[in-house]
Amino acid sequence: MLKYLNFLLYPFSLLYGLVMWLRNRFYDKGLLTAVEFDLPIIAAGNLSVGGTGKTPHVEYMIRLLKDHYKTATLSRGYNRRTSGYILADENSTASDIGDEPMQFHDKFPDIRVCVGEERMLAIPQLLGDEPDTQVVLLDDAFQHRSIKPGMNILITDYRRLFTRDHVVPFGRLREGRKGYMRANCIIVSKCPPAMSVAEKQALEKEIAPLPHQRLFFTTLQYGALFDMITHQPVEIPKSATVLLACGIARPEPLLDELRQRYDQVYLLSFPDHYYYSEKDIAKIKKECSDLPGTEKVVITTEKDAVRLHLLKGALAEQNLQIAVMPVEISFLFGEAELFNNFIFDYIGRHLPAPGQ
Repeated sequence: MLKYLNFLLYPFSLLYGLVMWLRNRFYDKGLLTAVEFDLPIIAAGNLSVGGTGKTPHVEYMIRLLKDHYKTATLSRGYNRRTSGYILADENSTASDIGDEPMQFHDKFPDIRVCVGEERMLAIPQLLGDEPDTQVVLLDDAFQHRSIKPGMNILITDYRRLFTRDHVVPFGRLREGRKGYMRANCIIVSKCPPAMSVAEKQALEKEIAPLPHQRLFFTTLQYGALFDMITHQPVEIPKSATVLLACGIARPEPLLDELRQRYDQVYLLSFPDHYYYSEKDIAKIKKECSDLPGTEKVVITTEKDAVRLHLLKGALAEQNLQIAVMPVEISFLFGEAELFNNFIFDYIGRHLPAPGQ
């Protein structure tokens, strides 16, 4: 029945897709103005609504660039409780700048992190505050056409490729599939670590990148757990009972990882980008206490940790310790160096090569 009800949404998808197609055509024809800036700007985003693993890809590029160039990230600051342009400082919190920018700011204090809904206005403000900025990474900006980046990176989820999806509300695409044509680089994310060459070739044929586009495949690589408050390593025996408490779009890959590491794993799910309350802390505590087993542990994501940190007082009152699971991406088929050179070659057309 639900399947047939979903088809009732199809006319709305057609209408929304038409609106987005017209908007893109206006930008393509110059009827709507896109601003260019005289410095390397790399936009990372997706065609779908959330859950493609964009954040660890941005972090990969931060690690790649930050020791060579004065690097900044610019995000909208989704679901923050402020508005306008903000350059993160030592007093910033997730409620000020959003959870993903706060994660960048916590992990990479040596880069500039800023947010602003109107990004074509935010970049001049950033350059006014930090005039030695050399490279800007635009986070989740594939549809933000008022800025014309020098490089567009499109990230698509292996489990839900844009080639198999539809425009919202019938599917999860923010615009029609042909939007992929704006990308300079396409990354298929969350691939199986042991993905075969035959499957790679099949996906290359399905995606059919254009001559100017590069196609890469990445997988998620989970790291060692650490305590959310102290950041000290956390060791958990395989026999422990684990409660994954998180508010992210697609918890399935993390669940799969935890089920490989531990015998009993349970999920307490919250909405994506959710701001926790003291009642939620008590709920997490109770859910964990009610689970079977003698050793019980709560695990969350890095993105959730910056939001949960707003309630560290409530966590202390509940005597609730939470372990954080970090995640990075890894390029498959030995193509990390190809991707790195692809990025450095683009930047090198604007700036001297690192070390020169």
